[in-house]
Amino acid sequence: MFSVRFARSALRARPAAFRVPIQQRTYAQAVAEKLRLSLVLPHETIYKSADVVQVNIAAESGDMGILSSHVPSIEQLRPGPIEIIEENGQTKKFFLAGGFAVVQPDSNLSINAVEGFPLEDFSADAVKSQIAEAQKVVASTGSEQDIAEAKVELERYLRFGLIIAPTISLQFS
Repeated sequence: MFSVRFARSALRARPAAFRVPIQQRTYAQAVAEKLRLSLVLPHETIYKSADVVQVNIAAESGDMGILSSHVPSIEQLRPGPIEIIEENGQTKKFFLAGGFAVVQPDSNLSINAVEGFPLEDFSADAVKSQIAEAQKVVASTGSEQDIAEAKVELERYLRFGLIIAPTISLQFS
């Protein structure tokens, strides 16, 4: 009986080193309402820690939209469009020639691209004329290498044409 009382009292009077801290629940931290975007090119910074609502990117794994509190990730960008929805509701579109997008846990998005241009800088008419020229080379009886290069060029211009002018109805053949 004495040993049971001794054991109980010994357990009650544990040294501080053996005490387990009492876990308390606290309020969750406020979720970031804004996505902070940095869009950087080698020669220019387009956005520097700017608050935006959403960014839509063309990643190698597929097109994706990024909002605040997005899961942290690193995405390789394929050549294609990027759409930025700003706080005031305006959307800005750029064509990026590839790069990387890094989403941080604190709702920071860093996009590093090789080249990037606003889509408004491109002319749909110029793209249509390039498509027509490439189609002529593909239909010609030139060398296999010239035709193969023209097919690649044609496919590239058709994809780009669909980005800047979705009404382009020319087909890749």
